Amino acid sequence: CYFQSLIYVNISLNWNSLTTRLPRAGETILGHKFFIGFGGKGANQCVQSARLGAKTSLICKVGKDSFGNDYVENLKKNGISTAFVGQTTDAATGTASIIVNSEGQNVIVIVPGANLLLNSQDLRKASDVICKAKVVVCQLEINPAVSLEALKMAHANGVKTLFNPAPALADLDPQFYTHSDIFCCNETEVMVICLIKEGFL
Repeated sequence: CYFQSLIYVNISLNWNSLTTRLPRAGETILGHKFFIGFGGKGANQCVQSARLGAKTSLICKVGKDSFGNDYVENLKKNGISTAFVGQTTDAATGTASIIVNSEGQNVIVIVPGANLLLNSQDLRKASDVICKAKVVVCQLEINPAVSLEALKMAHANGVKTLFNPAPALADLDPQFYTHSDIFCCNETEVMVICLIKEGFL
């Protein structure tokens, strides 16, 4: 398996807390384990693709902080091109706070930070790799308009596009459906998108 797969997405540092149960609103409970890991839906997919033998690139922004520096080094260690990983002083590296109970249920709070500063100019700089990729993967953990623009660029050049509509948006632009060859979502995104489209929410 060796192909160029452009994974275009967010990046986040995950703060993971393990507990026996999830806290109720306003409640403080004790956890039994804490660890920090490199995360973000697309970044995780990018790493897995690289480990399976694909040639991967990541287009994103991280903060010019210790977390951002660590993340860039981690990508390099995993053989991922960081030519289009920008660092900015205008926002911190994105983070996700995750609480997981003993049954595997979780609650997650994402603070996108630098992810939201990725823009059209960044896409233009990476247009060559986008248009020559075999696969482009996008999510909604960056500015939705920028994600849609990347899908359009790829689709117009015959690149296979995969879109993960997470976190789900109530007013998802219909163009996401027409520019995504594969629409990949989990149960919570399906619920939000389908119920809203049918007028139940």
